[in-house]
Amino acid sequence: MAEFGIAMDGRAPIADIPAQARAAEEGGASTLWIACHLYLRDPITMAALALGATRRIKIALMAMSPYSLHPVFIAMAAASLEEMYPGRVILCLGAGAPADLKAAGIERRGRSRRIGEAVKICRSLLAGEMADFQGEVFRVSGRRLANGARNVPIVLAASRPNMLKLAGRDDRRRADLGRDLAALRQGLPRAGRIGGDRPAVPQARHRLHQARRHGEARHRSDPPADRLRAARRPSRREHPPVRRQSSTRRRWPPPMPRRTGARSTGW
Repeated sequence: MAEFGIAMDGRAPIADIPAQARAAEEGGASTLWIACHLYLRDPITMAALALGATRRIKIALMAMSPYSLHPVFIAMAAASLEEMYPGRVILCLGAGAPADLKAAGIERRGRSRRIGEAVKICRSLLAGEMADFQGEVFRVSGRRLANGARNVPIVLAASRPNMLKLAGRDDRRRADLGRDLAALRQGLPRAGRIGGDRPAVPQARHRLHQARRHGEARHRSDPPADRLRAARRPSRREHPPVRRQSSTRRRWPPPMPRRTGARSTGW
């Protein structure tokens, strides 16, 4: 049976979140994706309200940005929610909306490097390990989460080539593939995959299969080449323009007859 999720962007009043979450669960949605947009409603508060109002549906924090939040705080929020509602929390990391970051005076530089380091820090902390990471952007050492190890899947929001390569290098990250599989495949061999397009992890293989099916369906819906050639406009060489026929209406005054033969010399 196919699964589907519903996204919430934080524009609805906070008092409507519990009712909307219950409606999504009753409608059969498997996941409620709560977006993290600056200047809108806090996604962590919305997630807590949605989890408290439902029983089965999973809640995804989408997409927590290491530009506006430190990875340690992101891991703390996901671990705290999962501690109260085990097995129902998903953490999605992403760069964030460019317009929101610009409005807050935040520059989006080194996107793949920053998000890659954030994934490593969050994964280490959520596993209950003592964080010991010295990167180019973040440095964390000598501390662990008070919640202990938590079962929080990490999802990577990716659509551009560099981010897709980042997703392909780690079997614990998934990507929103869209239409571009080439960049993801470039990262697969670096993660020990089986071949160029056969990931060793079933989850990644399922995502590739879904994207491939989407691409094949899109191509099947396109008109075949022979139909395109038949529908294109013919060139002037193939079909020269038809000369316009003269009108049958009589012109007034009538044109003067042309002179033929010898020229007249007068009377």
